[in-house]
Amino acid sequence: MQSLTDLLALSSVDASVEGDMAVQIHSITSDSRMVSAGALFAAITGVQQDGVAFIDDAIQKGASAIMLQRKIEKDNPQQNTFVRVDHVRHALARMAAAFYGAQPKHLVAVTGTNGKTSIAEFYRQLWMLEGKLSASIGTLGLRSNDAERDAQYPANNTSPDPVMLSQMLADLAQGGVQHVALEASSHGLDQYRLDGVKIEAAAYSNISRDHLDYHASMDEYFAAKTRLFTQLEWSGNVAVINADDAHAESLMALCITHGREVRSYGHAGTYLRLLEVTPTAQGLHVSLEMAGQPWQGTIPLFGAFQVYNVAAALSLAVASGMSVDHTLAHIPRLQGVRGRMECVAHHPDGAPVFVDYAHTPDALQNVLQSLRAHTAGKLHVVFGCGGNRDAGKRPLMGDVAAQYADVVIVTDDNPRKEEAAAIRAAIMATVPQATEIGNRTHAIRHAITKLAAGDVLVVAGKGHETYQIIGEKSEHFDDAEQIREAIAAL
Repeated sequence: MQSLTDLLALSSVDASVEGDMAVQIHSITSDSRMVSAGALFAAITGVQQDGVAFIDDAIQKGASAIMLQRKIEKDNPQQNTFVRVDHVRHALARMAAAFYGAQPKHLVAVTGTNGKTSIAEFYRQLWMLEGKLSASIGTLGLRSNDAERDAQYPANNTSPDPVMLSQMLADLAQGGVQHVALEASSHGLDQYRLDGVKIEAAAYSNISRDHLDYHASMDEYFAAKTRLFTQLEWSGNVAVINADDAHAESLMALCITHGREVRSYGHAGTYLRLLEVTPTAQGLHVSLEMAGQPWQGTIPLFGAFQVYNVAAALSLAVASGMSVDHTLAHIPRLQGVRGRMECVAHHPDGAPVFVDYAHTPDALQNVLQSLRAHTAGKLHVVFGCGGNRDAGKRPLMGDVAAQYADVVIVTDDNPRKEEAAAIRAAIMATVPQATEIGNRTHAIRHAITKLAAGDVLVVAGKGHETYQIIGEKSEHFDDAEQIREAIAAL
């Protein structure tokens, strides 16, 4: 519990207050359903709902204060405490951080279209291998050394809402966790969810078409990503950039302008240079040089793009205090991430079956090109596209599948409120040779029956997800489970 006066001072939020400045704040929320006596309710104008419409409801539930934007006109006949700010989302993130207080000392963030989850998880593993308590926060929810604590914060958004994020970070800090990696999605950055976090270092993986149902253009999408390096509060100054990405040069220039020390990685990297990557039956044989120190060995991961994720995580680990020697020594012990190029089973004839979260054209291309190097026979893929999301990528993904796979099955992903057949048709338009099987279970079972020795199958799009959304209903569905059951039934 804190007074509004103290909370505003600690968060450095510029606000004009109507009412009692000394009112006590017991909790903070932007969800009127969560308001209880003593709460500060932030009236956010969201994508689907306007929080201003719920102000009266929040007051009736006992909210101590209401925060809304200055430009919004709202009568206050009862003289409740109104906190008027220029940007409610930004102020909410700052005030939530001040309310919950402690944060782990070493916080790093990762942004980009693909690779965020893997980079964050590899960072967590590196510090765990170093013998330190560590955690990652993102698409997979909270992952730390405490399963009971992790279960309290189930995955919702890639970047959690700022109140939950601040609560989570305080919980981790109180539990002795000092090394945490955050996934910074474009939605999260655009909506100021991370504006209460002090970043020690941040990494950029890549950018390709995604989320154009939310962002008006690719330029707007990229601009949201750059907020991580240009507008958030930092406690350190190291920016880790994928030098092989087309946007690397412009982002590095932005970082330098804002006083960041750029450490680039990739084949064109100057801090961590990838020299050679060779697919093997055991994973990837890699030769690299980091901060002038050479390393070569086998990484038990599949897909050449995984080396980029490892490289970013290595660079972040050093930026947050790990020695280069120790970081390189931990590479062979890194483990794959759930639903990211995860080998979940083998067909009786020996063909490996993978699950991957690839749901963009670029990600699907990377997965297929990478697995081609591990394929002696035919490369099979099962995938679909989500409903009520960027429709423009559907034919693009069909085109990618047609170019890079030998056998293609188009199925349903999460159709949501769209007509599933229409989604499949948009994909099939550019991959007419594909087999269309709407039922995802049937599609996976059919694909398994077609495998032969030397073949490889990847079921793409849902990765770690354990549900399928049809209409407004979410039902249990796990690609990995379906694959294992299909193989057991052979």
